[in-house]
Amino acid sequence: MKQLVIIIASILFSILFYNRGIGLNLSLFTVITILLLYIHNSHKFKNKTILLHVLAYVLSAVFVFVNHTALAIITNCAAFFTLVGTVSQSANSIYVQWFNGIYSSVAGLFHRNFEVNETAHKIDWKKNIDVMHWAKLIGIPLVFVTVFILLYKNGNPIFNDFVSQINFSFINLQWVLFTILGYYLFSNISKPVQVDPATSIDLKTNNRLLKGQHFSEEKLKKEKQLGITLLGFLNLLLVFYIVTDIISLSTIETTKASALSNHVHSGINTLIASILIAIGVILYFFRGNLNFYAENRTLKSIAFAWIFLNVLLIGLIAIKNQIYITSFGLTYKRIGVHIYILLTLIGLITTFLKVLKVKNLAYLFRRNTQIAFVVLLVCSTINWDATITKYNLTKAKTFDVGYLINLTNRNAIILNELKDTIEISQRQKDSIETKYLNHITSLSQKDWQEWNYETFANSEKLKKTNH
Repeated sequence: MKQLVIIIASILFSILFYNRGIGLNLSLFTVITILLLYIHNSHKFKNKTILLHVLAYVLSAVFVFVNHTALAIITNCAAFFTLVGTVSQSANSIYVQWFNGIYSSVAGLFHRNFEVNETAHKIDWKKNIDVMHWAKLIGIPLVFVTVFILLYKNGNPIFNDFVSQINFSFINLQWVLFTILGYYLFSNISKPVQVDPATSIDLKTNNRLLKGQHFSEEKLKKEKQLGITLLGFLNLLLVFYIVTDIISLSTIETTKASALSNHVHSGINTLIASILIAIGVILYFFRGNLNFYAENRTLKSIAFAWIFLNVLLIGLIAIKNQIYITSFGLTYKRIGVHIYILLTLIGLITTFLKVLKVKNLAYLFRRNTQIAFVVLLVCSTINWDATITKYNLTKAKTFDVGYLINLTNRNAIILNELKDTIEISQRQKDSIETKYLNHITSLSQKDWQEWNYETFANSEKLKKTNH
């Protein structure tokens, strides 16, 4: 029964994806994947972590259908590997789940069938699959049947005419191979596997930092003094930088894109270096027994002050970037700066919690990768091309129409709707209309597997195009 499910799923895989673009098919593939995993691993689906990742996977598929952006598709693929890895072992860190998910998808079948039985010291797959027997069972009769068909064709004209009329052109070898690929994929993920020792080591590693055996108060005292001196001077330097940055912020000429660009980009470069150094220094001093030293309160306070000052620095960069956006509109780079600022802020917060709650490096990796996955999922909810276009044409003081025209066709409809509300040249209006017509024509020519929300939302326009 379970093999029949895999065969049906592989046939549906070809129907959905063979010679087709991405659209409704990826959402249907998501449903098929969840059903297949549930049928083969139903006892595991009582786990709340697995159900949470099922929800994330379904949401990512919804965002692919609604937004149909490259980011949404990437997020759906990431959610797929995460779910498969979670079914493999739900207690693992998310980055180990990704590893298990990718490995299961690529080599799960081979891992299960070729795994060595340590007790018997022989390969288990021979018990279940006699490859040589099946090769003989299929290959030998096929060879003899082919030979005798050729012999009988020469010996009997009626038989020859009958065989000649048999037309196998309906068999598409590429479609068959694509179906086999689908069968291989679904066979791999049907029973996700765990990669050791990565899985077992991760399960044994908790988030708590343990006190080392060699606890020298004299050595820790010297290290504390070094930390206080270093972080103290860095705090004073950062305070001076922030004060001068606030002063420079008040003198920015918002009418000059080059001036704003220099302020933002130089700020980002400073931010990158400052945050990396801040996190590195803090992790160095609080890597071990200094966390358990009774007289470490002053060092902790200075470290927390350093983190707080870096948060202020992040705020200043965010303000500069937002001034840039307000004055000259949204672009992917400016959105990327805001996302980077958010991730940096999260990194500082988790570093603060690591020191406050005496956590280890595993805690940082686990929390930050989990949060990065959530941020990726949230970002995929937005059609960025359409958002950039609408904001720039309705709210930005100035904007680059050429930039908007060169974005993907995901903004073609809204760009066409707003083109008459802005002052642009006739040549630019013609370019927008051409882009719009090309997009509508492309939508009207899609097969049902490639449909998305935009196809349904613009069904009337598509009917006019078809007529």
